[in-house]
Amino acid sequence: MTLPEAQQLAVKDAMPKHVAIIMDGNGRWAQQRGKLRMFGHQAGVKSVRRAVSFATQLGVKSLTLFAFSSENWRRPEEEVSSLMNLFLTVLQREVKKLKNNNVQLRIIGDTSRFSEKLQKRIAIAQNETATNDGLVLNIAANYGGRWDIVNASKQLAEQVKKGHLDAQDISEEHISALMDSDTVGDVDLLIRTGGDHRISNFLLWQTAYAELYFSDVLWPDFDEDAFGEAIAAFVSRERRFGCTGEQVQALLIDNQKNEDHFA
Repeated sequence: MTLPEAQQLAVKDAMPKHVAIIMDGNGRWAQQRGKLRMFGHQAGVKSVRRAVSFATQLGVKSLTLFAFSSENWRRPEEEVSSLMNLFLTVLQREVKKLKNNNVQLRIIGDTSRFSEKLQKRIAIAQNETATNDGLVLNIAANYGGRWDIVNASKQLAEQVKKGHLDAQDISEEHISALMDSDTVGDVDLLIRTGGDHRISNFLLWQTAYAELYFSDVLWPDFDEDAFGEAIAAFVSRERRFGCTGEQVQALLIDNQKNEDHFA
């Protein structure tokens, strides 16, 4: 199903520039299949590929994925260890694909708690994709919105203490510039999969004016159709005209050219 040309232009103009996703439901997806939770996390990697490919085709400028929150350290030690190993493996395996598809990778969060090996791999992955000027893929790892704001506040307090800044001159711009996520920018559309209706301490500063979209689909099952429905909901809210996920998919025809990105 295609849209009239004028409506296609309107839909494209209404597309979100920055999409953030809380990828929830991996553990439940695995449990429903009688598998260990780690099986769900591994399946979730495929959904990350689909999301990156779909965002690239739609012309989204920035995609931020909540991979590991600062609260996730409370999970069983075995699961946390397996997640760290999976993160390392994915970085090693996917960076070439990201580079070849002009995707710039950025990691936000307190990476100092990660192993030295993982920190080195993060640095390598970011360096290898630094010159790419297509989609910016932000991975939030050991990240928390409150931590980010508190960390920026501490730096501002230090500047005031040293006399480099007057307290009454502190602005939103000062706070934003000192946040670990300062390069992320404001979020247009925040998606949470898995059925829960909360933002779980994710990009609290940047989602102040974001449209929120909650999906019952568990993350490993969050495919192009589900992503398209989220985009369609955003477009409908912004421009006040109806658009289905199928119609959003139709906008991709000229870009796809029968090739599977990130395959």
